[in-house]
Amino acid sequence: METFFGVAKKAVMGIVFMSKSKKELKVKRKIGASSSLSKRKFFKKSIMVSLPNLIEAQTESYNWFLEKGFQELIDEVNPITDSSGNLEVSISDFYLDACKYPEDIAKEKNISYEAPLKATASLLIKKTGEIREQEIYLGDFPIMTDRGTFIINGVERVVIHQLIRSPGVFFTMEYQKGKKTFGAKIIPNRGAWIEIDTDADGVISVKIDRKRKIAVTSLLRAFGVDDNKMREEFADVNIGDIDYVEETLAKDICKTRGESYKELYRRIRPGDFATEENAKQMIDTMFFDFDKYDFGSVGRYRLNQRLEVNRPDEKENRVLLVDDLILIIKEIIRLNNDPLAQADDIDHLGNRRVRGVGD
Repeated sequence: METFFGVAKKAVMGIVFMSKSKKELKVKRKIGASSSLSKRKFFKKSIMVSLPNLIEAQTESYNWFLEKGFQELIDEVNPITDSSGNLEVSISDFYLDACKYPEDIAKEKNISYEAPLKATASLLIKKTGEIREQEIYLGDFPIMTDRGTFIINGVERVVIHQLIRSPGVFFTMEYQKGKKTFGAKIIPNRGAWIEIDTDADGVISVKIDRKRKIAVTSLLRAFGVDDNKMREEFADVNIGDIDYVEETLAKDICKTRGESYKELYRRIRPGDFATEENAKQMIDTMFFDFDKYDFGSVGRYRLNQRLEVNRPDEKENRVLLVDDLILIIKEIIRLNNDPLAQADDIDHLGNRRVRGVGD
């Protein structure tokens, strides 16, 4: 049984606790009221910093695509020729028509905020020289709002920038039989990837689009560099214990330019019948045609940096040049001869770029 004194003690303690909590609540209310009305400043001079445009990257990338990027995309397919070569279609003068619905209506009706994309199509009849023009409808183009967003099926969405590997050339390293060997990855913005590596015996091989390996001298020969020219070009860097050029030439099964064309064709398109003519056409189209192979402005800039050259950003310099390929192989040989050499860090932010909504 609990005594009378025990019950009385608990009652007194409860009264004291309630009185304390009421006092604390009053103090907190006073502090809160005073702090909400006045702000404490711990500096003497007021600093005014204007807020930057936080969606500038989004809007600039979108506007670039409208002004230049879409035309570059159209130029990749222009002109369109039929199989007989008698008819030719060109698309030009594209423009955006008025939006179908304003932003608020698009949200209410759960539809996309977009505008019709139209252009002028020109049909050239080569036999007669007649040209016919007509306005065509290409599709509906999403419109960016002032907030840098898009409205898709009534839902407001934003395109997130991506951090991707920059086009250009990257030098790689691997260990073979306890020895460091170097290679390179040639990554275009559009086109086939080229991977060059060195084996433990000093033979430099190349893979095109992850196909079977072939001696890099065959690729050089197909690019118009004969054996004597190869020895001259690499004489200044081929000074180590291993003669990489001679080792690769000895391993190369091709001896002429025609044989190199056909062997490259067989590696890239196994099973197809290879002739010197169709093989040459394939190689020329794959690496020297701007519509099929393009480093882009960023890739050309990265090549200039890594190879220490200064080629202007023009169409003829954005394909794979023979001089660039020679410089890349020279750098591989130099790295193989340097015991302290290190590979490029592909994951380094300097070797990556931001892909915006316009890309």
